[in-house]
Amino acid sequence: MAARRRDARRGAAADQDRTDLTARIGPPEAEVFPLSAANGISQIVWSPLAQGVLTGKYKPGRPAPQGSRFASDTMAVSKDLVYSGATLEAVQRLAPIAEEAGMSLPTLALAWVLRRGEVASAITGASRPEQVHANAAASGVELSDDLLTAVDQALGDAPVTGPVLAPGADAGIKHR
Repeated sequence: MAARRRDARRGAAADQDRTDLTARIGPPEAEVFPLSAANGISQIVWSPLAQGVLTGKYKPGRPAPQGSRFASDTMAVSKDLVYSGATLEAVQRLAPIAEEAGMSLPTLALAWVLRRGEVASAITGASRPEQVHANAAASGVELSDDLLTAVDQALGDAPVTGPVLAPGADAGIKHR
């Protein structure tokens, strides 16, 4: 118990931000991660697959697949945060890059998040056991500089580039 109290007085040990390939430019990558690293604070990132957008199952110009998060009004609370035609098109440009690298699109997306030394953990969701296994496969995947450059070129400026108010958040609490 004394050790727990002593650790609590040292300050923050982790920060939690939304970080994924569609939110790769801005506060978490440019501001929060360097500040955290300089102060020994790790990152626990949420929604690294952008609510399923980075699985590639959502196609531009098509309705959301039956049974998916964005096909349900009750489950689509964060749709405005991650789902747009430009983002869906950019994600489709990532599919051949992942395939050429010998991995699935979700594996590429998760490996991209986990590549940062500041990231201690990524909070993923899964509705089926095979998704849990696929998510775990991203652990330890190394992404080459050439692959990271190809990812940046494929995404261009389509993803979110500025802070937005998170669903259900009060003013002053911002997430990308």
